[in-house]
Amino acid sequence: MSAREGSLEAPTRHPLDWKNPEFYDEDKLHAEMERVFDICHGCRRCVNLCTAFPTLFDLVDESATMEVDGVDKKDYNKVVDQCYLCDMCYLSKCPYVPPHQWNVDFPHLMLRAKAIKFRKGEITFRDRLLSSTDAMGKLATIPVVVQTVNALNKNATARGVMDSALQIHRDRRLPEYASATFRPNAEASTAFAVKDGAKTPGKVAIYSTCYVNYNEPGIGHDLLAVLEHNEIPYVLVDKEACCGMPKLELGDLEAVERNKNINIPHLAKLAKAGYAILTPIPSCTLMFKQELPLMFPEDADVQAVKAAMFDPFEYFVLRNRDGLLKTDFNHALGKVSYHIPCHSRVQNVGQKTREMLQLIPDTTVNTVERCAGHDGTWGVKTEYYDNSMKIGRPVFRQMAEVQPDYISSDCPIAGRHIQQGMDEAGAASTAEKMHPISLVRKAYGI
Repeated sequence: MSAREGSLEAPTRHPLDWKNPEFYDEDKLHAEMERVFDICHGCRRCVNLCTAFPTLFDLVDESATMEVDGVDKKDYNKVVDQCYLCDMCYLSKCPYVPPHQWNVDFPHLMLRAKAIKFRKGEITFRDRLLSSTDAMGKLATIPVVVQTVNALNKNATARGVMDSALQIHRDRRLPEYASATFRPNAEASTAFAVKDGAKTPGKVAIYSTCYVNYNEPGIGHDLLAVLEHNEIPYVLVDKEACCGMPKLELGDLEAVERNKNINIPHLAKLAKAGYAILTPIPSCTLMFKQELPLMFPEDADVQAVKAAMFDPFEYFVLRNRDGLLKTDFNHALGKVSYHIPCHSRVQNVGQKTREMLQLIPDTTVNTVERCAGHDGTWGVKTEYYDNSMKIGRPVFRQMAEVQPDYISSDCPIAGRHIQQGMDEAGAASTAEKMHPISLVRKAYGI
């Protein structure tokens, strides 16, 4: 097989050699970027995937040579800034990923560039602020403060100031902070017998995530209710910090390691005790399943956590295949428009949320498998807001066209973004936005 034909083997990922001093050598980075960009220019398969590739191809087409060698290396960062590390180019589009001899890993190349930018101090206060989810959550959920923060986030004058001073777009709908966070208000339940299945451990540990803890604790409580209904004993992780995904996207790899050193000892203890570990946010699940194992391939505890980590619906569907999931749903959901976020798709577990929702009688699921464009903190930023809405337009249209009763996404931020896009597109709808876990609880009638 020639190199041009691509590889028919399953993609494999090489560890991220981020502690090697050469990783931060800018000349070596530029040489690798030129090599990979030249392959991308010759292929162009990813032109409609996100805005990073059109940015690259425009730079090439507008250069003096109309080849990558004509692009000023200072402009390479224009491509980097458009990449939000969704990983979809690696796992769904690129025929040249390892084990192909050309060894193209575009997301890790972008991550390397972001890490060098971070190390050089080319990061704004806004970016540091948005990626500090634990610190922001702890501050914003203080009594009285929480009401003030939520009010300011909805105030047009305050949002104008935020836009001009911090470059947080004034029109972006921001999630509210909860007055009662999840973790202090959730208790373990070990009243049920452990029923292990062939594919699933019969007891669960919950890593709640920053978003569920500080913004939408109801998702966490709904997950606990579904576990209790299915008589699955569960505990909460003793102590947790942010999974590290916002810092990874910023290129702050040392901060990722600091958070890993807080989280992994607690999670590894549970993994070794036979717990399935569930995280209700796909990006956090992916962090423990993929990113940390690639950053710390020799750490046995990281690998143990990887093996024990489940997306909630991956766990529930496998539980059903073990014959241990209750299907006594007594509330039909009607028409559900369900969006699969990128960080769910790249876990390669299949459409488990859709499978679960389709178990509910008198429920039809309109599945939209396409990037919605919000992508963590990227779509909040003033300079990327318009692009985020542009990327999302096909999703907004596809979600609205069946006139659903509910719109839902495993990523609650994507769900909020989709709802905003549908509203702004004039898609008159009475559809209620609800997380899939909350939909399942509703269908159970519990």
